[in-house]
Amino acid sequence: MPMLDRPGWAPKQIDLSRPSAARVYDYLLGGGCNTAVDRELAKRLVDAMPQVRDTVWLNRKFLRRVVAFLVGQGITQFLDIGSGIPSVGNVHQLAQGLDPECRVVYVDNDPIAVAYAEPLLRDNKLATAVLADFRSPAQVLHAPEVRALIDFDRPVAVLTLMMMHFVPDAADPARLMGRYRDALAPGSYVALSHPSFTGAEGELLADAQAIGAIVEDTMEPLYPRTAHELLRIIAGFDPVPPGLVHLPLWRPDSAADVGRHPESSLVYGVVATKP
Repeated sequence: MPMLDRPGWAPKQIDLSRPSAARVYDYLLGGGCNTAVDRELAKRLVDAMPQVRDTVWLNRKFLRRVVAFLVGQGITQFLDIGSGIPSVGNVHQLAQGLDPECRVVYVDNDPIAVAYAEPLLRDNKLATAVLADFRSPAQVLHAPEVRALIDFDRPVAVLTLMMMHFVPDAADPARLMGRYRDALAPGSYVALSHPSFTGAEGELLADAQAIGAIVEDTMEPLYPRTAHELLRIIAGFDPVPPGLVHLPLWRPDSAADVGRHPESSLVYGVVATKP
């Protein structure tokens, strides 16, 4: 897919001169929905910390394992908040590949991500994309597109992968997550992946801090959190085994997937259920 600096489907009011987290992530995954400024920022991040690209792919593999687990638990409704650009191997493809009746709603506050998703999903009657922000639970939960596909009287999986680190402490992410939890039926799930500098030291810590400075300087501040802080965010949900762990340790397909230093991913992952 060609990389486009002014896609025809891009809303004219969007400033493509500033990098977007969704488009940078897309570039690191090898996608084509990104501009020169996104690619420049991604290359700066990789230069500062070469494992950034590996971490993005670890999160992608975590997504695949999470969706497979959830479908195996009978979940057929997915609300993917902070979804980014639904490139190859995203939730609707994974879930509907396992159960064609799965319903998927992508939610993102980046108009470009939603604009890109719409033509991809046009012929998929059980998947759609909504422009909304995690920090406005009512906006998300009551969006007509969400209500058309998601039945909140039945279990739902809420996915918040590599998104919450853009939500500042001042917004009280635990309170916000509580709003979503209260709207969910028992037996629902939440999945979270989140950067953390816990366990980082020496060169790894310096690289991680450099990444944070670059992102804050070009887009918005990052909020890496400890395991304790992340468990507080999902309070009221019960983590399923193995609990909150670094990404390679969450139900790996093989020992090779874990590697020698799984903590060097600097990203935690967890799946938890509402009793």
